[in-house]
Amino acid sequence: MPSHIHRTHQSGRLRAAVLGANDGVLSISSLMLGVAATHTSLSGIIIAGLAGLVGGALSMGAGEYVSVSSQADTERADLDIERSALQKDSDAEHVELRDIYVQRGLERELATHVSRQLMAHDALGAHARDDIGITEALTARPLQAAVTSSISFALGGIVPLLAAILAPAGSHNSIIAAASLVFLTALGALAARVGGAPILRGAVRVLIWGALVMGVTAAVFALIGTAA
Repeated sequence: MPSHIHRTHQSGRLRAAVLGANDGVLSISSLMLGVAATHTSLSGIIIAGLAGLVGGALSMGAGEYVSVSSQADTERADLDIERSALQKDSDAEHVELRDIYVQRGLERELATHVSRQLMAHDALGAHARDDIGITEALTARPLQAAVTSSISFALGGIVPLLAAILAPAGSHNSIIAAASLVFLTALGALAARVGGAPILRGAVRVLIWGALVMGVTAAVFALIGTAA
């Protein structure tokens, strides 16, 4: 019997990891290039990058935790509603589940049989999955999302920092930009491959937006430096 690899169960972790790493490299590289555009010394640029890395990683983790926690609260509230409805009128809940299966293409008699069997096995689970849309693969996991986002942000942010530290004297700006864009391209390609999307499209999309963000940030700070 053929087996199929489904990627949906990885979507939560993938989203948090890609968002964190992408935000890390973009935020820190843009910050460093922006500070560099104001003719700050290399040590000042690196210090700014370090401060952004620490603050950004913590902020990313906290923000993701709060966001996903809100989703988890909503899921729990919906499950409480279903649990209460099942206790008050299980027959009406059976009819609701049966009608869902009828709308999906089952004959009424078969839908009735399926809904009764599923409710006998796990009534709340059946309604959570088919009525609300809550599944084990897609359920909210705040702590996992927060840790993943925070670590991935730090890993992404380290790239421009290392590029600045290791760059030959006088070329740190171009090295920061080049290393960051290469990393972003690789990240886009990896995310596309894991998610089953076209690799080239994913890589080019991240590359274009990354270059745009870094370019605009450097230009804005250059204007500020000139005005000052």
